[in-house]
Amino acid sequence: MSVAVVDSIVVGGGHNALVCAFYLARAGQKVLLLEAADRLGGAAVTREFAPGFRVSACAHLLHMLPEEISRDMALARHGLDFAGTQLPTTALSEQGTPVRIGAGDTGPDAAFRARLRKFAKHLRPMLNTVPPRLGTDNWADRSRLLRLAWQVRSLGRNDMRELLRIVGMNAHDLALDNLETPALQGALAFDAVLGGSLGPRAPGTVLNLLVRMAAEHGSGGLCQPRGGMGTVTQAMEGAARSAGAILRTGARVAQILVDHDRAAGVVLESGEIVAARQVVSGIDPRGTFLTLLGSAHLDAGFVRRVVHVRQRGMTGKLHLALNAAPSFRGLDAASLRGRLLIAPSSEYLEQAQDSIKYGEVPEAPGLEITVPSIGDPALAPAGQHVLSAIVQFMPHTPRAGWDTLRESFIRRLVALLDSYAPGLRDHVVAAELLTPADIEAEFGLPGGNWHHGELAFDQFLMMRPVPGAAQYRSPVDGVFLCGAGCHPGGGVMGIAGRNAAREVLKHAA
Repeated sequence: MSVAVVDSIVVGGGHNALVCAFYLARAGQKVLLLEAADRLGGAAVTREFAPGFRVSACAHLLHMLPEEISRDMALARHGLDFAGTQLPTTALSEQGTPVRIGAGDTGPDAAFRARLRKFAKHLRPMLNTVPPRLGTDNWADRSRLLRLAWQVRSLGRNDMRELLRIVGMNAHDLALDNLETPALQGALAFDAVLGGSLGPRAPGTVLNLLVRMAAEHGSGGLCQPRGGMGTVTQAMEGAARSAGAILRTGARVAQILVDHDRAAGVVLESGEIVAARQVVSGIDPRGTFLTLLGSAHLDAGFVRRVVHVRQRGMTGKLHLALNAAPSFRGLDAASLRGRLLIAPSSEYLEQAQDSIKYGEVPEAPGLEITVPSIGDPALAPAGQHVLSAIVQFMPHTPRAGWDTLRESFIRRLVALLDSYAPGLRDHVVAAELLTPADIEAEFGLPGGNWHHGELAFDQFLMMRPVPGAAQYRSPVDGVFLCGAGCHPGGGVMGIAGRNAAREVLKHAA
């Protein structure tokens, strides 16, 4: 069965795909978005994991979405509200006093973090631009490259030298060089490795930290959406529909059609054919090029590069239903509304990552903890609470298998939490553990990696995801990328979706 031609088809229903569909529709295109699952939102969804207990299933805090995208999409008008903004980050301690991270201008790490924030501010424009191609005489690419160089040069001589010195470093050395206490060092290292597979001692982890901080600059800080992260993508869905985009769920794309070396539309698993001038893929690069497009339309060198895109996921998620609020040692009620870290030192995180190399689960992983029901009581039954924790690191496929290890690892994580919040284990009424393999299966994130590909020097900027597809375009005319596998990477920021829409509109002009 065939339908009328549309201007653009967007494959996938994650936040980047929704942002892309919105901008294309707002520009006057006839846009059709096709999502394989029965819901939109990708990894930014809210769901029930135990009777009466709801949680942000994968992504659990909003801190990278640019304010300009929120304004363009009028997300507040479409239902986005916040249970908390400008949330604090606290490094927990088993014995000592918890440490507030980046608290004002007087903390022990204030001067160092202020300098990092300055670097991030100057790098921020880099996220919003289409990466330049190298080795070309095209003036637009040369102009982009010059603008990137100017962003670094405009820091001034001393700060420019310092940025160039540290950007290739590992986070462990940077932390030890600039921070006095293990708690501060562990917190910095945690932010540098969060969501990836690299340990703090791996070269390039400072790059990850700076990209994260650049994305956070101008985004409004750490925020907890009321109703969970699903309300973010529900608001984006409302904005896209209001702009005129057609959004369909339960519509899995089986193939991107190519006619005379140009995109011609898609074929759904149902056999339905939809014709289009452009196809924009929000799924990962491997899935786009090797499964939907097919290597027959690509040269061998390009296919080889795509095959070797690293997509290892080593991050999991723990959800606990509690019949009482947890009481973390030394923590006041206000801090319990924010982001809590268990990362006592950089060495602690390195040891956790070491276990993964041998297919083992770590004895003591790092945790990023939130108790969202403190600020948003509707997430749990009256008087009860939800605890949500990102677990860094976890193996995708441990040697003993998750069927054997799941329950014992949940007990290990609860015991770890109990050592910081005495008595917590007695209040657990239900638990859910999402391994990287579970995240891959539920949310379609390859390898369980929320970046669709490791964020590293050889998979960054004009190299992301691979040369030949780094400007949101592909070697096939009319086929584009808009997902986390593109520049600037994962996290709920929507920048890849907006940047991709701009390139599609240039192509259509």
